[in-house]
Amino acid sequence: MVGSAIARQLQTQPGVEIIARTRDELDLTDQVSVREFFQSEKIDQVYLAAAKVGGIHANNAYPAEFIYENLMMECNIIHQAYAAGVQQLLFLGSSCIYPKLAQQPMVESELLNGHLEPTNEPYAIAKIAGIKLCESYNRQYGVDYRSVMPTNLYGENDNFHPENSHVIPAMMRRFHEAKLRGDKEVVVWGTGNPMREFLHVDDMAAACIHVMNLDQSIYTQHVEPMMSHINVGTGLDCTILELAETMKRVVGFDGEIVFDTAKPDGTPRKLLDVSRLESLGWKASITLSDGLASTYAWFLEHAAALRSV
Repeated sequence: MVGSAIARQLQTQPGVEIIARTRDELDLTDQVSVREFFQSEKIDQVYLAAAKVGGIHANNAYPAEFIYENLMMECNIIHQAYAAGVQQLLFLGSSCIYPKLAQQPMVESELLNGHLEPTNEPYAIAKIAGIKLCESYNRQYGVDYRSVMPTNLYGENDNFHPENSHVIPAMMRRFHEAKLRGDKEVVVWGTGNPMREFLHVDDMAAACIHVMNLDQSIYTQHVEPMMSHINVGTGLDCTILELAETMKRVVGFDGEIVFDTAKPDGTPRKLLDVSRLESLGWKASITLSDGLASTYAWFLEHAAALRSV
């Protein structure tokens, strides 16, 4: 989802050649394959958007896969990029790197200041390792490897699996299929009380390109050597109940919303402090309502293919 959004925006810029491989063409967990890829190509910038991702259910069900695959991809790509002489790299992390009970909104300095949310701790640890890999290679080798920590993302090319996806695509599919069946209600996990921040993937792509291409002197004025990551979000959040109500309206579902309180809520609140990013000249522009509407339009266009997923 994120990689394709970044590629779409880069393709509009003059003089940019995108060098990419599909999952079938290159196994990023394989060190030899990644080394051969970097050694065979002349690459100036790397956007490290590849990751194994999922919602609460997927993180709970496959913790070993989440920590192993993400660690392997990060280690292989960051090290082999350095070995091939790549000077600029942007690593995409996640807001789950912050402690479960972090002060809200979460500033970059909250990193490693408390216990992580247990349901996605393996994934969070892998993402923290990616930040520290970038910092370490910068310190030791003098490269310019940067990290951005996005809030919850959604949009075109998301994973709409009914069980293993994040909250917005899972909820969108659930409401859509309930509408088609004429159901009287849609069940949403948890109490509806947790608060979440959501960023459209096109905004995320724009932020990544903006941060990647900042002059190094400007970038380093706003980060610290051991706190080099930058939050990327809207600076606004809503409850899961409010999200469900907005989704109901966007999809056109006429029934009721019912919350399954036996299911986990996850972190009570996750809102990023985005003042550092705004001081660097970038701010999100796509509202949640508009973003959900455009995502649903894309979902409808691809509904036939998504039904087999």
